[in-house]
Amino acid sequence: MIHQNGRKKLNLKYPHRQALLRNQVIHLITYGHLVTTKARAKETQRLAERLVTLAREGNHFNVVRRVKAMLPYKQEAINSLFKEIAPRYVGRQGGYTRVIPMGKRISDTAVMARLEWVL
Repeated sequence: MIHQNGRKKLNLKYPHRQALLRNQVIHLITYGHLVTTKARAKETQRLAERLVTLAREGNHFNVVRRVKAMLPYKQEAINSLFKEIAPRYVGRQGGYTRVIPMGKRISDTAVMARLEWVL
């Protein structure tokens, strides 16, 4: 039995999975949407919502430090997160993103989904 296993491993080792999720969150912040498999979208959603919850507190030193620990290599995305995305959700208690199912991919029948910000 697998109790309290909170994340999907996505068939990747930890460093590769961490890099993948970071890059997908950066893409989501930069372009506003992301098309990927449903499992990857749900894991990316967890990380993105955690970052927005942190960024809602404001552009303070400790908050910026914690966000940079999660997204260490894209300063433009961090700036966009603090200046454009987080202020939209100050009055909202959660659910900043939505996953929209898009059917199955033709090549390998993977379930695809679109992750986007809730406006």
